[in-house]
Amino acid sequence: MRSPQPHRNGGETRQHFHSTVSLQKLKRFNYLILVFRFSGFCFTLASAVFMLTNSRVSDSLHWYNFDAFRYGFAANAIVSVYSLFEITAAVWEISRNATLLPEICQVWFDFSHDQVFAYLLLSANSAGTEMARAIKGTCTDNNAFCVQSDIAIALGFVGFLFLGVSSLLSGFRVVCFIINGSRFYV
Repeated sequence: MRSPQPHRNGGETRQHFHSTVSLQKLKRFNYLILVFRFSGFCFTLASAVFMLTNSRVSDSLHWYNFDAFRYGFAANAIVSVYSLFEITAAVWEISRNATLLPEICQVWFDFSHDQVFAYLLLSANSAGTEMARAIKGTCTDNNAFCVQSDIAIALGFVGFLFLGVSSLLSGFRVVCFIINGSRFYV
């Protein structure tokens, strides 16, 4: 396996040759990751905002009185902040043709955090779904509260799907790094 780091004895590493077609493929791949990360950011932020503003609708029911809804709000807010950081890293990589962190750290950072936050979102939205199902009987008077809770949970699940696709793409980069010694797949 080729390593992008210099040799321990001070020798030079081999430079990777990339054709124009390869660089265009890499740019398209980076833009694809950026689109999925931006979409995930939008949906998780929208989910957090919908849950946060849900208490204005009803006087008797508040989202912060339910543990599952608090968990869902916190998870979506955390993932939206993480996605904003990853969007910044993707824009940096597209504009500068370099990663924010050293390549090996960036590849593993992206993949591991995508995995952890995807499972966090799935767990939180599943708990929120169960809570929303459990309080359906009390929603006769406060239908708007339940509808807005359902919308927030659905937006969180869509954010999970986009984060899951981002995780697959970052997993592809990890595999390329393991095989080629670089995140480039060509």
